[in-house]
Amino acid sequence: MVMTRSHWGLIGISLIAVLLLYVGLDIVPPTSLDLEKSRSGQIESTGIENLEKQALTAMSAEQKSLIEAVMASVDKSADTLQKISALQNLSGTWYDLGFPGISGYYAEQVANLSKTAESWSIAGTTFAICYKQSADEKTKNFCWKRSVHAFESSLSIIPEQIETRINLAICYVDVPPAENPMQGILMLRTLNEQNPGNTAILNQLAKLALQTGQVDKAVERLMESWKIDSKNQETACLLADALAQKGDEKQALEFKSKCNH
Repeated sequence: MVMTRSHWGLIGISLIAVLLLYVGLDIVPPTSLDLEKSRSGQIESTGIENLEKQALTAMSAEQKSLIEAVMASVDKSADTLQKISALQNLSGTWYDLGFPGISGYYAEQVANLSKTAESWSIAGTTFAICYKQSADEKTKNFCWKRSVHAFESSLSIIPEQIETRINLAICYVDVPPAENPMQGILMLRTLNEQNPGNTAILNQLAKLALQTGQVDKAVERLMESWKIDSKNQETACLLADALAQKGDEKQALEFKSKCNH
């Protein structure tokens, strides 16, 4: 099965060039549904086992056969490049079947082998999708912790990676630590001070302003973002929403026409 699934397309980062650098690494052969444990320890390994057990119970016979077939390709991997490709395929298969938490676990295995900032960012993004979508608190907690860990691992390799720093801050915005509930917001504000004019940061701060009812502040940040990049679709869509909330229907419609979802 060729790895062209929506999971990897959504994230939009290719590891092909990186993979070629790691062809010669030694391989620890995996066993079915019991691949090498993540760096975060046995508690989270038990978590993935529970997630897989629950998923397999809910799946059709055809879906189970698909997972078994893809897992078999992981077991048969002859070198690091093949193993990474097979794990990407396995991660993508789980994602397409609607299980981003399990998908993230195998994306993390790719990162453990590839040892690149990009692969860790992919794992972090996948786990973030999981915790945002999950209604189960245990699953949400599992995925949130893994998302933070993955983004931190990515930043340990490339500390100046702005997008990953934003994503890590968003983790703390989405699930504020009890001991420091403002942590995520402060991280974003610091990023904004360090990177003035960055539209991704401005847009994220605007989203937070909208969530807290600060519509005027949101419009102010979004207008600043729009002046910097008047082709940014996210900015246009956010402005359409913010201006509508502000009651400026004429301008809202103008930006809505520029918003191509």
